[in-house]
Amino acid sequence: MRIGPRTMLCATVAFGPAVEESRDRFAELRELCSTAGDKVSLAIGMTGLATELLYVGRPREGARLASEQMQLLESIGDPTLTMGLAFVAFCNWICVGEFGELFRWSQTVIDLAGGDSTKGAGFGVGSPLAVALAYRGVARWWLGQLGWREDLHDAVAMARRNNHPATFAAVVAWTYGLALHYGALGADESTVRTGEEAVHMAGSSNWTALGLAEYTLAIALLNRDAAPDRDRGLQLMVQFREVARERARFLVPVAELWIARERARCGDGDAAISVIRQAVDELRQAGQVFYDGWGTGVLVESLLERGARGDLAEAHEAIDRLANLPDDGSAVRKITLLRLRALLARARGDEDAYRDHRDRYRAMAKALGFEGHMKWAEAMP
Repeated sequence: MRIGPRTMLCATVAFGPAVEESRDRFAELRELCSTAGDKVSLAIGMTGLATELLYVGRPREGARLASEQMQLLESIGDPTLTMGLAFVAFCNWICVGEFGELFRWSQTVIDLAGGDSTKGAGFGVGSPLAVALAYRGVARWWLGQLGWREDLHDAVAMARRNNHPATFAAVVAWTYGLALHYGALGADESTVRTGEEAVHMAGSSNWTALGLAEYTLAIALLNRDAAPDRDRGLQLMVQFREVARERARFLVPVAELWIARERARCGDGDAAISVIRQAVDELRQAGQVFYDGWGTGVLVESLLERGARGDLAEAHEAIDRLANLPDDGSAVRKITLLRLRALLARARGDEDAYRDHRDRYRAMAKALGFEGHMKWAEAMP
């Protein structure tokens, strides 16, 4: 009788004002479940705290708890439970750069589903299989493996057929939204239309669905060439930042980066670079590996575009920091470094180094099939 209500509170109260209160409640649940030998209730109860740790900007702690949760689920051996709860671990792991675990467990969920798009539903996710396909696709393009484009396409198509607004919004964000950060996909008309569709479907279902949908649409618009598209994207991102301050603080510095990047493009470089520098530092301190790498690229490009005294040295230092991160086999990091080194060499007037990095960058972009990078590489003089 004591375990039941605590399990539901721990599983569902994921966005409270104080994570320590959730931690205390979870500690009570853990003790009770240990006494009773109730692994299932403990595994379900981990969901809320792992989510809240992510949302308040403590993804390292969230990832550790999520890994413990997945080990517990593996020992329980209930496929439905594993499929229904795995998405929380996926969200945490991508932030801290655990792409090996992300690939392994997303493949496990795909195998457990056996092609059934609704198997394991019932924990807030309409199609665990669509979510797993989305995250396997992310792991594949991050690591430079084949099949990522098909995974993203299949995930979005399955989530659309599932007709679960929150799931569709999340899957669109985890496929198109994440891939747009690093140039794996380009912001073409189809991407924008899918973002619009996700916003329309989310409607007023819940703030998470609508926020994710508007965030993804904002990213797509901010990557367009037309000024009216970027203006609308900036407006949407500013709105999302205000929501994130209340609901998802871990995404505030990410929103700040998008906003500052666009304002730098509009000529407000000095103020924008100050914001970008602070946001990247915040991401680095929080251990947000995924967004830190992208943010470092934004910082370097903004510094090189401004070209003030000391900017080239700071850009070089930022590139070196990115290059010296532990090697996780990331194709994304390698292609990002090629691009940034080419831009730095051009800014320094080192034509030989520039041509070498540019040509290798173009070849890698084509080999990986990264639409955004292919466009950016061809634009290099």
